[in-house]
Amino acid sequence: MTMVLFNFGHYLGLAAFAAALAVELVLFSRRVGGRTARLLAMADLVYGLAAALIIATGLLKVFAGDKPAVYYGHNMFFHIKLTLFVLIFLASIYPTTHFIRNRRAADSDVVEYPALVGKLLKVELVATALVPLLAVMMARGFGVGN
Repeated sequence: MTMVLFNFGHYLGLAAFAAALAVELVLFSRRVGGRTARLLAMADLVYGLAAALIIATGLLKVFAGDKPAVYYGHNMFFHIKLTLFVLIFLASIYPTTHFIRNRRAADSDVVEYPALVGKLLKVELVATALVPLLAVMMARGFGVGN
């Protein structure tokens, strides 16, 4: 039952992560009103909390799960997945700083974001879409060292 909860938490985190990113992409524009800026900050908070859930449950799966940690350590796709997650994190820093900076904007305010914010959100989306593919490949035994 423990692994069921670990896996459920991990999948729930990924779903919330992807949903929050989708909300950010839908709301994002170079120029937004104060209300939209606050909504972007809230979506980004959910995004960060979901990332924390993914990391926490992922660590539990690796170190307290059914498979020994060495299984993951020898799996090429696990390493690619972790690298991708780190790249997503790094790509999210710049947009997050802008969303946090404008989280208290008044309704009457007009907030302008750099074009790079939108580009990085799209990079995050593409990278996030690859994570489940890598997870399925791991689950099917692909990437285990020979």
